[in-house]
Amino acid sequence: MSKLRDYLQLMRAHRPIGTLLLLWPTYWALFLAGQGRPRLDLLVVFTLGVFLMRSAGCVINDYSDRRFDAHVARTRDRPLASGRVTPREALGLFAVLVGLSATLLFFLDPLTIGLAVVALLLAATYPLFKRFTHLPQAYLGLAFSWGIPMAFAAQTGQVPLLAWVLLAANVCWVLAYDTAYAMADRADDVKIGVKSTAILFGRFDRLMIALFHGLSLAFLAWAGYLAQLAWPFYLGLLLAALLAGYEQWLIRARDPALSFCAFLHNNWFGLTVFAGMLAALHMP
Repeated sequence: MSKLRDYLQLMRAHRPIGTLLLLWPTYWALFLAGQGRPRLDLLVVFTLGVFLMRSAGCVINDYSDRRFDAHVARTRDRPLASGRVTPREALGLFAVLVGLSATLLFFLDPLTIGLAVVALLLAATYPLFKRFTHLPQAYLGLAFSWGIPMAFAAQTGQVPLLAWVLLAANVCWVLAYDTAYAMADRADDVKIGVKSTAILFGRFDRLMIALFHGLSLAFLAWAGYLAQLAWPFYLGLLLAALLAGYEQWLIRARDPALSFCAFLHNNWFGLTVFAGMLAALHMP
């Protein structure tokens, strides 16, 4: 049982925030592509896929970072960093999760399956980018957004401009919230040589987070225009902008704990956008 708990912790099953941050944009795409009524089978497949691939991403990320995590206060007790799970066990768990994800492909069309292969490559290679560039958050944004063209392909058989605009909105959103996340670890990351946008932006970190939140909202507004969404969607964007403003207040002193709270708070940003979208799609 203790080993099972360690595996679940390695998968971040006890911290669903990452799953939710990946789920909201996937739902944005599914409901837009399905005009408010996506196919039930696709809703189940994509929900399970989000959970499994997010879990697999956490496992391979911790495998790649196992030597670094031991030197970071927030991560030193993770199963791999602390030695409770061996690297071989982690790779085995990763293979199982990817295998389970692969079974979902039987319910999808060839175009979506091709896009799913790209999603797997993005998830598997993301941890490497912390070594070579200060923009791993941008790569994570692409990995966390790839469910959007997949959802449109599965629902409609094509990937229209609307899907790519929505993808751009989500990449900007990920850059905003993951920079706040990186601010929580910035001092430790500098010491051990891990790169991030929080380090790259330096004293302009808050400004850049505000900029990326603003760009995300602008792209979302464009997506709403393309989808001819009614006013509740734009009300949702206004409320999301207020939530982004509250996050600026949280990170005003760049306190690591409050920066992490700002990252967590983005769940409400994604939910608010989805709620406005759903209301607009179901207006009489």
